Amino acid sequence: MASSSSLLSEEQFLCSICLDVFTDPVAIPCGHNFCKACIRKYWDTTDLCQCPMCKKSFDRRPDLFVNTFISEMAAQFRKSVQVKATSGPDHCPTELRGVACDVCTGTKHKALKSCLVCLASYCETHLEAHQIAPALKKHKLIDPVENLEDRVCKEHDKLLEMFCRTDQTCVCVLCIKTDHKTHYTVPLKEEYGKKKAQLGKMEVEVQQMIQKQLQKVKDIKYSIALCKRDAESEIAGSVQVFTALVRSIERSQVDFIEVVEDKLKAAERQAEGLIKELDQEITELQRRHTELEQLSHTEDHLHLLQSSASLCSLPPTKDWSKISVHSDQGVGTLRRAVSQLEETLISEVKKLCDAELKMLQQYAVDVTLDPDTASRYLILSKDRKQVRQSNTPNNHRDNPNRFSQCSSVLGKEGFSSGRFYYEVQVKGDSWDLGMAGESSNRKGDIFLSPLDLYWAVVLRNGNEYNANEDSAVHLFLREKPQKVGVFVDYDEGQVSFYDVEARSHIYSFTGCTFTEKLYPYFSPYFSKRGQNSIPLIICPVEYTD
Repeated sequence: MASSSSLLSEEQFLCSICLDVFTDPVAIPCGHNFCKACIRKYWDTTDLCQCPMCKKSFDRRPDLFVNTFISEMAAQFRKSVQVKATSGPDHCPTELRGVACDVCTGTKHKALKSCLVCLASYCETHLEAHQIAPALKKHKLIDPVENLEDRVCKEHDKLLEMFCRTDQTCVCVLCIKTDHKTHYTVPLKEEYGKKKAQLGKMEVEVQQMIQKQLQKVKDIKYSIALCKRDAESEIAGSVQVFTALVRSIERSQVDFIEVVEDKLKAAERQAEGLIKELDQEITELQRRHTELEQLSHTEDHLHLLQSSASLCSLPPTKDWSKISVHSDQGVGTLRRAVSQLEETLISEVKKLCDAELKMLQQYAVDVTLDPDTASRYLILSKDRKQVRQSNTPNNHRDNPNRFSQCSSVLGKEGFSSGRFYYEVQVKGDSWDLGMAGESSNRKGDIFLSPLDLYWAVVLRNGNEYNANEDSAVHLFLREKPQKVGVFVDYDEGQVSFYDVEARSHIYSFTGCTFTEKLYPYFSPYFSKRGQNSIPLIICPVEYTD
C-alpha cells in the first residue's frame, strides 16, 4: 500500500494566500480551504466578502471552524518534509525560511547577517569571526540577503556603492572614474534616502488614492441605494395614479351603463303606455268594424237608415303620426363620459407635471446672452437677459460665432454634462427657443433640426407651434404659454419644454446623442407685421412649494 507522502503533493497542503503549509485550515461555503488567519486578514482588507479563488460572494462572513482532518494531514505532511530535509546533506530544514549560511555543511542554518565585503552570509556561529577579528570588524554587515553577486559590478568586480543619477543605475567606485566620469553620481546611501522619501510620499499618495477610490465605491453604492429608493417610490406612485385612473374609468363605465339602462327603462315605460292606449283605440275600432259589418248585411231598410247616423262617423283617435319611441338613448352620453375622463386625466397629468417641474427647478442655472453670437438685427439689454428685434443693423464686428442672417443669439454659458434648467418669458407672436450645439452652423440660412445640431420649439403667427424635429411636429396647446421652461439632461440625451404657468409639458426631444457643448438658443423672430418689439426675457426661476 502506498504511503500518504507518496500520494499527496505539497500543493495540496498550501494556503493560496500565504503560499505556506496550512495553519488552522478552515473551509468556506464554496469548498476552498485557507489558513484561518489568512482568510480573516483578506476579508478585513476588502469591502466584499468573497472567495479569493473562485470570487464567489457571500451575503455575510461565514462562521469559520478548523477542519481537523486537513489540519492533521497538513501536520503530518510538514513533519514528513522536515524528516526528508534533514536526511540529506544538501537539504535545509523546513523551518529555514530565510537565507542559508554559506559556511554551514550538512544541515544549513539560518544566516543572521550578510557581509558586503566577503559577499557571503553567516549564521550565528560563523558570524563570530566578524565580531572578533579586527580586520573583519571593518566589513559592512547587513541583514541577510540572497544573490550577493548581484551587488558586485560585473565589469570591475567591485561593490556597487554609488548611484549614477544620469543613467539611473548603480555603479562601483571605478565606474565613476571611467564610463560615468562626467555623470552626476552620489553615494548609494544618499540616493537610498532620496528614493525612500519619494517612495514614502508615493505610498501616502497611493493610500490616499485607495481611500478616494473606496470612498467613490461607497458613493456609488449610496447612489444606487438612492436610485433604488426613488425607483420604488416612483413605482408606488405610479401604481396609485394608475389605480385611481382605472377606478375612475370603471366608475364612468358603471355610470354610463346606468344612464343607458335608465333611459331604456323610461323608453320601455313610454312604449307600454302608448301600446296600452293604442290597444284601447284598436278595441274600439274593432267594435265599430263589427257593427258596420253587421249593418251592411241587414235588409231592414228602416233599421239601416236609423243606425247609419251614429255609425257613419269614425270613432275619435289620437294623431299618432308624430308620436314615436326613440331608440338613440345613448347619444351624447358616451361622449360626455369620455370627456369627463379626459378632464380627469388632464388633471392627473397636470399634478404630475407640477411635481416634475418642482424637481427640475433644482437644476436651475444662471443663463446670460452672448453678444459675440448675436445677429446684427438684435438688441441685447445691459444685463444680457433680454433680446429683441431691431429695424436697423448694428455695427457689430463679425466673428465665426456670430449669426450672419438669422435673428438669433446663444447663451454665454455652455454645458457638456449633467442636468440644467432655465426659464424664458415668451409673449410675442413669433419666437424660437431651445438648445444649439457648439459647432452648429450660424452663417446664412440655418435649419432648426437635430441633424443640424438644433433642438428647438418655435411659434409662428401667434398660434402655430412646432417642434423642429427632422420634420416639423405640430403641437396643439390648450393654452398659449407666457413663460417656457427648458430642461436638458445631457447624459440621457433629452431636451424638454414646459409651460411654466400652466404647469404642463409641451414637448421633449429624446434619445439624442450629445458629443459637444450645448448652448441655450434664442430668436425673437420677425412677425408678419415686421419688427417683433416684444423681447424674449430670461427669468429667474421661482421655486414653487
